[in-house]
Amino acid sequence: MIRMLLVCVCLVVLTGRVMADPLMDARHAYDAGNYADAGKLSRPLAEQGAAPAQFILGMMYVTGNGYTQDEAEAVKWFRQAADQGFAEAQYQLGMIYEAGSVVGEDDNEAVKWYRLSAEQGHAPAQLFLGKMYRNGRGVPQDFVRAYMWISVAGPKASKSPDLSKILLEGMERQMTPDQVTEARELARKCTANKFKGC
Repeated sequence: MIRMLLVCVCLVVLTGRVMADPLMDARHAYDAGNYADAGKLSRPLAEQGAAPAQFILGMMYVTGNGYTQDEAEAVKWFRQAADQGFAEAQYQLGMIYEAGSVVGEDDNEAVKWYRLSAEQGHAPAQLFLGKMYRNGRGVPQDFVRAYMWISVAGPKASKSPDLSKILLEGMERQMTPDQVTEARELARKCTANKFKGC
């Protein structure tokens, strides 16, 4: 009986490893700029419903790396991954809806996707959600919420580590000291609650 159980455990472990390798290989190929291999490895996985592979295809279509640039096709793949809760795809959809180049500008949809991604701890989505609050796009303008999200995102949200700091300093000039204190407390609670219910 114990021998049978060990055989079953080994099969599950080995099967899981075999299934995971093509996805890891696809991600490594994409990250290395080997888009032909990334596409060949990602497509069958994406068609089987693997959200990370769907995201890779979305990126390839939106950038034109490995495939002819096709933003509508990118949106298709991003949406499939985003609907499964894949934070990076949700963030990409937020950017696409905010820009409106393919789907038509829709700030409410942008906020929806940024929020879903931000609540998973995706720093760039937190930054962009904060900017939506700051500018009153898709949500009522709210400097306290904007400050909170941008503060939570911090320097890891952008290639420019000073961007969050610059945005926060600019907002502080437009806020009362009580509002800044409130926003900092909300940011602390948001982080403690792992970004849920912020």
